[in-house]
Amino acid sequence: MNPNLDHVGRRSRVAAGLAAVTAVALGLLSACGQSPGSSAAGAITPGPGQRHVAGMPGASAPGHPASTASGASPMPSMSMPMNSPKTGAADAPVKGDSVAIKNFTFSPTTLKVKAGTTVTWTNQDTDAHTVTSAGSGGPLHSPALATHATYSYRFTEPGTYAYLCTIHPFMTAKVEVTR
Repeated sequence: MNPNLDHVGRRSRVAAGLAAVTAVALGLLSACGQSPGSSAAGAITPGPGQRHVAGMPGASAPGHPASTASGASPMPSMSMPMNSPKTGAADAPVKGDSVAIKNFTFSPTTLKVKAGTTVTWTNQDTDAHTVTSAGSGGPLHSPALATHATYSYRFTEPGTYAYLCTIHPFMTAKVEVTR
């Protein structure tokens, strides 16, 4: 076998392999983007060619069926809940002073506290999360919380404080503060 031809063949195989890896990477990157023509400001909508809502693998946008009938994650390396949050008793307000961030949810979803209470959020997920006031001007502004990191805030004024994770905007909850 001619060593020069073998070298050329090896280079072609390497080039073809790199091209395939690049194509897969570009496909994944474009799949993570949001479509430029979003229907509402701040709305999460599938990007071009996507069946899932950006930000939550496995979630379906209204009118878009999930891509896997078996319920298997389209991204098997991620450990995320594939079902929509349950409603009912789990959504009832809970008294206390702590919120767990686990399985891509805030628990409890509604926390009732008295004015003057300091609430502490603890990230129990392997992914980073934030605790950020919904809308503009709210008091909650945590940095990205790594696993086991905490964020605390003392609520001094009565009211309802809605918040979300800016990394995963489908994660929402609220704190109800009374006198």
